[in-house]
Amino acid sequence: MFSASSERIRRDIEAMSAFTASPGQGMTRFSFSGEDRKTRDYIKDRMKEAGLTLFEDAAGSLFGRRAGSRADAPAIMIGSHFDSVKNGGCFDGPAGVVMGLEIARVLHENGIETEFPLEFAALVEEEGARFGGGLHGSRAMTGKVSREQLDSFKDRDGISVADAMKSFGLDPERIAEAVRPKGSLKAFIELHIEQGPILEAEGIEIGIVKTIVGITQQEVEILGRPDHAGTTPMDMRANALLAASEAALFLDGAAKEAGEGTVGTVGRMEVFPGGANIVPGRVFFTVDIRSVNNGKLEGVVSSLGLFLKEMEKKYGVTASMKEKIKVAPVEMSREIFDLFSTEAEKRGYSTKTMQSGAGHDAMIMAAVTDVGLIFVPSKGGRSHCPEEWTDYEQIRKGVDVILGTVLSLSGAKV
Repeated sequence: MFSASSERIRRDIEAMSAFTASPGQGMTRFSFSGEDRKTRDYIKDRMKEAGLTLFEDAAGSLFGRRAGSRADAPAIMIGSHFDSVKNGGCFDGPAGVVMGLEIARVLHENGIETEFPLEFAALVEEEGARFGGGLHGSRAMTGKVSREQLDSFKDRDGISVADAMKSFGLDPERIAEAVRPKGSLKAFIELHIEQGPILEAEGIEIGIVKTIVGITQQEVEILGRPDHAGTTPMDMRANALLAASEAALFLDGAAKEAGEGTVGTVGRMEVFPGGANIVPGRVFFTVDIRSVNNGKLEGVVSSLGLFLKEMEKKYGVTASMKEKIKVAPVEMSREIFDLFSTEAEKRGYSTKTMQSGAGHDAMIMAAVTDVGLIFVPSKGGRSHCPEEWTDYEQIRKGVDVILGTVLSLSGAKV
């Protein structure tokens, strides 16, 4: 029975951890940055060592391809993303990229031939930490990124995705070329740290995901009127911050009322002009809503929109809400789920069927192929912070389960 190397997994993750814009303060690796360049160069070197043929698609994602005996067969794609949130951890995303690298090495070293070709993926801008969109690499592959969106999604410095791509050596005019033709993929398989406390608390080694929650992300702008804080009477103000504050509180209550694990978050809020003695004239904030029930998801969005209309009347402001991402809840492939379960049992690993409250590239890829997602335990349930940690041996066990599954799916000769 073939197995991965926890030492090589450690080496890869620790090497990639050095490519951060915030040394000593966790991982900050935004897409199309210098840190991105260094990381993909490292990944390219490891892919070449594993005998893979390298290519980058029009969206900026990196792939290593391993030919199968059937040249016309659809490919099995495995991997994850390598960008990060600001001051995050070193395992969110890279653990899945390293999974792909390690499986490629095991196949290469043992001369294993497969019927179906394999692609090992390192995807960009999954987090959306720089441009606010998220899941860029997988959305591009599934035809959900338009040329116009590349101009409308911008970072805090006003740099659009299109401009960042150009500076990075990519051509945004060719974004449609990233779309994978229908039938070109047999499966997409991802490994990810759990980012929660359940597996560790229950002493479970492998989480096999059955469902990924639906997600919608919105940007809200409220325009009032900036005035002098000392000379403008309270009943003559158009205070944008008051309306925004009530909207944030409303979202919290609406998500709780929706139930079924529905959650709503205002994660970023900016107040303008931002002076201590100025009535806030403009407020920008983000909204993130998630649920396993698509009706609940849409219901909370709709009720928030109606509430913002009430705030316009109450405070004399104008409010607008712009949708950035909307993805319905997704069921994983039953076939891949069963292969995961069989392989874990064969290797003696404990498992738990799970729901993912976090979004992953797998949820986007489900629109074009069968998908599978495995979780490995997160220390203390921590993620999106410098304290994020998963033991390398735990990652190895997840890699082993996917390795065995890929051998089964690909028609490997072993």
